[in-house]
Amino acid sequence: MTPVSNLAAVSGITVGHWTDAVRATGCTVVLAPAGGMRAAAAVRGRATGTRELDALHPRHVVGHVDAILLTGGSAFGLGAADGVMRWLAERQRGFPVGAAGAVPIVPTAVIFDFDLGPSGRADRWPMPDDGYRACDAATVDIAEGSVGAGTGATVGKALGLRRAMKGGVGTWAAQGGEVVVGALVVLNSVGNVLGPAGEILAGARGPDGKPVDALRYLGDGGAPLGAVAASVAVGAGQNTTLAVVATNAALDRPQLEGLAHAGGDALARRIVPYGTLFDGDVIFAVSTAQVAPATPVQAEALVAQAVPVAVERAVRLARGMRDIPGLGDGAG
Repeated sequence: MTPVSNLAAVSGITVGHWTDAVRATGCTVVLAPAGGMRAAAAVRGRATGTRELDALHPRHVVGHVDAILLTGGSAFGLGAADGVMRWLAERQRGFPVGAAGAVPIVPTAVIFDFDLGPSGRADRWPMPDDGYRACDAATVDIAEGSVGAGTGATVGKALGLRRAMKGGVGTWAAQGGEVVVGALVVLNSVGNVLGPAGEILAGARGPDGKPVDALRYLGDGGAPLGAVAASVAVGAGQNTTLAVVATNAALDRPQLEGLAHAGGDALARRIVPYGTLFDGDVIFAVSTAQVAPATPVQAEALVAQAVPVAVERAVRLARGMRDIPGLGDGAG
């Protein structure tokens, strides 16, 4: 059997990016197979930007979603979901509403990525046509690094953006028997990214360019995001890690909520600190319900294997931009 290696290892799921490297923004769409997929979410950050999250609640009448959109542009970027909906509607995919046809369900979450744009201002973001283009580009071969929603992403911003490193998109999958769990991560965090032994892979850099322990810095009373952004008003919402975890295991929505939280726990083991006041972290969990899991915790065990590798790939494959170095260029 060919080793599984990305989110599309879950049969029927495809992923597409739209990337604007010049303006340092983009979006990433996860398309469901025809007929949709079960979905739930866990909100772990405290500065989120989202759309259609209500549809993921276990008590909601909508039982399936048709796509998940991850996008740059902060709250402005939420409008890119209109293009994803248009693409799906043209293919008659969505929640059936009788003679009116079908309404595509596209839960969406955003990152803040204005810092690396040419102006450094909130004056560019993915638009509906860009979300449509991401759908057109969807495939099982998923590009990683500084692409899609991760184009303008950065990590390790405890000391401010100019002391950070480049983040991006990473994906991986794990398999046990017939059960597959894939993860796709968009990494744009306050916290540092750690390796399996607790070493800093990418993150805050001191004046000498050496890694800084972000948790110790903040614990000692260091100004969050650097002295110029020490207030909540300035710094809130400018960082976010988004993730989609997918499985072919037949999980209901309460079980998928548990899978989303397990994905968040895995993120917290590699991103330190994680889910802060300044982060808008959201984890989506989706299921194509193709096989029965061997045990109730099998998928959660597999997500704990897939997510850390996806996180590591998101920084190892990210290329530097402007004055922000990336491990994809051999930095660090």
